[in-house]
Amino acid sequence: MNQTAAETQSHAGAFTPAAFAAHLATQPAAPSWWLERKRAAHGRFLDLPMPRRTDESWRFSNIAGLGLDSRESGAQAPRKARPAPALAATAALAFIDNRLERRGRLSPELARRGVVVTSLAEAAITHGEMLREHFMAQAQRLGSAKFAALHASFVGDGAFIHVPRGVELSEPIVIVHTGSGSPLFPHTLVVAAENSRVTVVDMFLPPGGGGALPLAVGANDLYAAHGASIAYAAVQDWPRETLSFQLNSTVVRRDARVQSLNVHLGARQARHESLSQLQAPGAFSEMLAVTAADGSQEFDQRTLQVHQAPNTKSDLLYKNALQDGARTIFSGLIIVDPDAQKTDAYQSNRNLMLSDDAEANSLPGLEIQANDVRCTHGATTSRIDPEQEFYLRSRGIDATRTSQLLVFGFFEEVLNRLENEDVHAALREMISAKFRDRG
Repeated sequence: MNQTAAETQSHAGAFTPAAFAAHLATQPAAPSWWLERKRAAHGRFLDLPMPRRTDESWRFSNIAGLGLDSRESGAQAPRKARPAPALAATAALAFIDNRLERRGRLSPELARRGVVVTSLAEAAITHGEMLREHFMAQAQRLGSAKFAALHASFVGDGAFIHVPRGVELSEPIVIVHTGSGSPLFPHTLVVAAENSRVTVVDMFLPPGGGGALPLAVGANDLYAAHGASIAYAAVQDWPRETLSFQLNSTVVRRDARVQSLNVHLGARQARHESLSQLQAPGAFSEMLAVTAADGSQEFDQRTLQVHQAPNTKSDLLYKNALQDGARTIFSGLIIVDPDAQKTDAYQSNRNLMLSDDAEANSLPGLEIQANDVRCTHGATTSRIDPEQEFYLRSRGIDATRTSQLLVFGFFEEVLNRLENEDVHAALREMISAKFRDRG
């Protein structure tokens, strides 16, 4: 059915066919298959409607805040930019305004062994087959198909990481994404071959100089082949006027392990979707998140754990701390396929309320089609223990510092699961900085 120009504009916002043509003009070196994928994605983007209030996958979400006109919001003044914490790294990439601006040198020894840390633009030419196989290869199942298509059509560059068979990296690969003025489309693709091991830290940071960022639509793909191990940590710290989407897809193969931790700090309204597929026996997926929400922020978290093979395990723990009039939504589902006997799946969402005006919504769920499984799920919402608060205040600790200490105690159960102490310390410092901003 043909759409009128007005209908196309309402569905596309600023990302019209003319804007897409201008974007394609910035990709002169891209291979034909990459451009064809982008054209197909933009066609899907135009065809798909915006979310509606009646859509179950957008239940409790602020639909009115999802405009795609890319205009800057003047509702809250941008705060001072915080620098990325220093981390000893195997390699590093920095993207500004969707372009690779800096890279930290990979050691000649690791390069000789086949480790690749480069941009998507370069990988499309040098590792095209691997990119074609894994880039956004999993269908979006959590409600944001339109925004996934927007990302696929306008993504200009991103990080591509490949760790060959049997290679283990002792220090993390660090990626920084930032920019101002224009919408951002950050992407990170990690392919860990058989029996390899890698840690990746993704940082989504506000622009320097206090610039504005109206929209960020990011995605990441994590693929762990047989026996591989991926530890992925991401920190979303966009400016307060930003509308943010982050779409994660994880595939875990036989005896492989993926740990994914997301720290949510910034943005006006942020939606994070995480899909984890356990496709072979022995696969393990650990899905973690901590959220520090204040002001009028909204954090919308949707997760899906799919067990497709027997003897697989997943463990999800999401913790939210809410202050002022902040809102969170958690909607998680565990699916166990008929052949996925001996599945062990766990899902927990816990909310710490620091204000009478905050709001937390939790919707955990199970869909089990096998008869020999162990699956548990739950959600809790509670306030600070008055005795703990009294204990700290009676020792001269002010209200802000008291809240900070209690929130960190609440978050430590999640952060302590990180094996890399330097990454743990860096994430803790970024969370602490948000509290200092409030002071």
